[in-house]
Amino acid sequence: MLKALLLENLHPQARSILEAAGFEVTTRTGALDESELVEALDGVHVLGIRSKTHVTAAALESATDLVAIGAYCIGTNQIDLGTAASHGIATFNAPFSNTRSVVEIAIADIISLTRRQTELDKAMHDGVWNKSAIGAHEVRGRTLGIIGYGNIGTQLSVLAENLGMSVVFYDTAEKLALGNARRLDSLDELLDVADVVTLHVDGRSGNAGLFGAKQFARMRPGALFLNLSRGFVVDYAALRDAVVAGHVAGAAVDVFPVEPKRKGDAFDSELRGLPNVILTPHTGGSTEEAQDAIGQFVSNKLRDYLATGSTTLSVNLPNLALDQPPGAHRLAYLHRNVPGVLAAVNATLAEHGVNIEGQLLATRGELGYVVTDAGSAVDQAVVDALRSRPESVRLRVLS
Repeated sequence: MLKALLLENLHPQARSILEAAGFEVTTRTGALDESELVEALDGVHVLGIRSKTHVTAAALESATDLVAIGAYCIGTNQIDLGTAASHGIATFNAPFSNTRSVVEIAIADIISLTRRQTELDKAMHDGVWNKSAIGAHEVRGRTLGIIGYGNIGTQLSVLAENLGMSVVFYDTAEKLALGNARRLDSLDELLDVADVVTLHVDGRSGNAGLFGAKQFARMRPGALFLNLSRGFVVDYAALRDAVVAGHVAGAAVDVFPVEPKRKGDAFDSELRGLPNVILTPHTGGSTEEAQDAIGQFVSNKLRDYLATGSTTLSVNLPNLALDQPPGAHRLAYLHRNVPGVLAAVNATLAEHGVNIEGQLLATRGELGYVVTDAGSAVDQAVVDALRSRPESVRLRVLS
């Protein structure tokens, strides 16, 4: 029986879908460190995580039974994707399922900061009635600067325009502007005009330290700052200095360079205690609706990969999907992308009298992936011959 290990308190849908597909599923509520993960992966075929568990090269190399990883979140920088691919371990994430949830919390943060809700709320809880319009504004007519115009940035752009905001954005990749949003040519140009600056970049290593003292100084006096992307892209000590100096009027931060592994663990940050600063524990995508959708999406991808070999939307293997006719016997062959592999596969099948009924090949960088449907059962001799080839990474017989 295939075994799955699901960590970090995933939505029950994640477990129920895999169990319905015949998996034996073990769940744990918290994240694991490397040594714990190495031990826990013994005999495990599928691993499910969120953002706290780091799947290192050492953990992957020791997990000889592991076939697939599901990142039940958007980011995959917590996984050594190259090592996973080199061991034939497919990785899937949920690039779209919690987009709306992140966008809504960004809108809520923007309105709350613009109206100084955090300061007024604290004063009321302290028993102080401080009714004043000073420093409180409408978002209508203000300029939102979006850094990173991907799935989240584009949807935020549309909703912000519906609130009457003007939207500008900056992205290193060519992106189509939605609505009346305007693309700017540089980050500095965006910082010069934005009343609210919000980061929605991905977790690639090149984004580390993207926003620091220089960028905060460039922002307009009294502007607001949001980071709901990755903790390591911002220098939070510089943000604290900018808020204390009054140059940045408020901030909302949902992600941090170092985050506690488990619910209830202690948390510290140089941003604690600052006025008009909203701190949330990496909950941008943590709505019941989003977690339900993520649980379904990723578990379905894992189930389909194990059952049919479909790698559609895998983040580290060549992407392909081949319809499987009834009665077909499927071989899923991951290999190094060198010339002649497809010819060798077909020659091996022909030598053993196996007729090919369907076949599809895709490549991605140094890897190739060919799925073949045979009209009859494949002998162990065929399997042994393919596995013994020098370019082989992983061969799976799926029926």
